[in-house]
Amino acid sequence: MRIGLYPGTFDPVTNGHLDIIGRAVKLVDRLVIGVAQNDDKGPLFSTAERVEMIKAEVAHFSADIEVRPFASLLMHFAEELNASVIVRGLRAVADFEYEFQMTAMNQRLNSDIETVFLMADPRHQAIASRLVKEIARLDGRIDSFVSPAVAASVLAKVKKD
Repeated sequence: MRIGLYPGTFDPVTNGHLDIIGRAVKLVDRLVIGVAQNDDKGPLFSTAERVEMIKAEVAHFSADIEVRPFASLLMHFAEELNASVIVRGLRAVADFEYEFQMTAMNQRLNSDIETVFLMADPRHQAIASRLVKEIARLDGRIDSFVSPAVAASVLAKVKKD
């Protein structure tokens, strides 16, 4: 069984993330979406909230998808899952430079696990979770960047602040 791991913070999950998930499930038998417990980034949503949000967003996929939090080194988590592929989404050249470094380091840690890059659909290339949160905080419309359910969750959170 080919297991793929799509890691990220997903704070919040965007249409760009869902596009990558929809294409990644075609490449593997099972896709694990790893939700990073990265409190240093000051996430809007708790790890548990992000996990539940993603589970709801991928429920309609007819594929073997699991959503799990992780706080370890990415390569250790991939090994724990017996993943053979790490899936990463690319939006722009800046993403590539960062991902290139990460892939080189991961390759040194475990050369048996490949990294596969999927280009974001052009409609989603400008979408970043950070920008979605900023637009929402400034009373802008985010409904073209995230699902209606995610938009409602984001707006509820930013109104609390």
